[in-house]
Amino acid sequence: MHLDWTPRQSARHTARVLFFFALLAGWLTGVPSWAGAVQDIKVQGDRVVIHFNEPVRQASAFVLAGPQRIALDLDGATPGATARAGGAVANIRQGARDGDGARIVFDLAEPAIVTEGSFGRDGKTLTLELRTVDDSQFARAAAEGKMRFLPPFTYLQPSAHHSYSESVAVPARSRPAPLPRIYGNDDSRPLVVIDAGHGGHDPGAIGPTGLREKDVTLAVAKAIRDQLVASGRVRVALTREDDRFLILQERFGIARRLGADLFISVHCDSAGNPTASGATVYTLSETASDKEAARLAARENKADILGGVDLGGENPDISSILIDLTQRETMNMSASFARVLGREAQPLIPIKANWHHMASLMVLKAPDMPSVLFETGYISNNSDAEFLASTDGQKRVAQTVRRAVEIHFATRNSNGNVRMAAR
Repeated sequence: MHLDWTPRQSARHTARVLFFFALLAGWLTGVPSWAGAVQDIKVQGDRVVIHFNEPVRQASAFVLAGPQRIALDLDGATPGATARAGGAVANIRQGARDGDGARIVFDLAEPAIVTEGSFGRDGKTLTLELRTVDDSQFARAAAEGKMRFLPPFTYLQPSAHHSYSESVAVPARSRPAPLPRIYGNDDSRPLVVIDAGHGGHDPGAIGPTGLREKDVTLAVAKAIRDQLVASGRVRVALTREDDRFLILQERFGIARRLGADLFISVHCDSAGNPTASGATVYTLSETASDKEAARLAARENKADILGGVDLGGENPDISSILIDLTQRETMNMSASFARVLGREAQPLIPIKANWHHMASLMVLKAPDMPSVLFETGYISNNSDAEFLASTDGQKRVAQTVRRAVEIHFATRNSNGNVRMAAR
């Protein structure tokens, strides 16, 4: 969840005029006129009150999962020293952001979200209203787009007949990602698209030794490609073959444009508990199967926001519409493949006893293409991380996928759904 606030009108005409000249001087000298320092942060029951020594132009709040926290970005402000936690807030941290601004992080003792934010009339006080929620509600809030609170910005309004406006260029819609190479030339063979999670400026989870999820997923995806191509039974494409960033919709969008028969998104899990270990397989559900699935959905669905792309702004009613018969059949096939994948993984790689989970993951939302998200292990666990970073570990993950793919399409072929090439 991303919340924006701007301060309201100053009460005194003189203060407005003086502020106007101060801001004008800032423009002429190239020095920002918004330089409020954090003086005090208090948690008072279900609200957080932040005081500044000078007006602050804007604040943006993000609800983040894994661990649960609220981050508050303050434009043109500097961090201060005094902070008193309490209630749902276990700890408060402050720091300077790159460029001009400060960030305040509220570590939560229990799940809570920001429901409202407002500046005082002088722009020197910001009040955040908090509400405690359960884990699933928090996960949904963390995966949402942004809400804006935009009262009129009137520091530059000496009278009702003079208003201040700000223009922001809207970037042109980006072109669709180019289609990747397909390995295998026989169009009669089913097509499997392997998606290496994260990439580019989005490193994904980072292990205790600095191992990055984006690097592991790419290496594993290439190992899976090589195993599948060597089997001679399917065609294969990768959504990315280098260190590049793709938004979530582009990932399954590429697979749909290629007419894929199966989509596998490769990831590494991460948890605050360093002993958490083992692979899991996720399939689509509008309702998370458990708290772990809700946590993962919140983390993975935020990937687009890292790239400055807000996919959470879609009407939330859309996601609650009953899934039509086509997507139900797709979900059934996805769940069937997930069961086979978990079964074939058992003799080859560390995998959880309860390996199949369901979550509302954006990357799995193609309505007409069986899709799974394969969490190959915990990058936060030293043993799992070492296994996934090794050539042998990547080979074993690839063997798992190859076996599952062969069984999946052989079963469908026997039912007359997909024709699979013989050896």
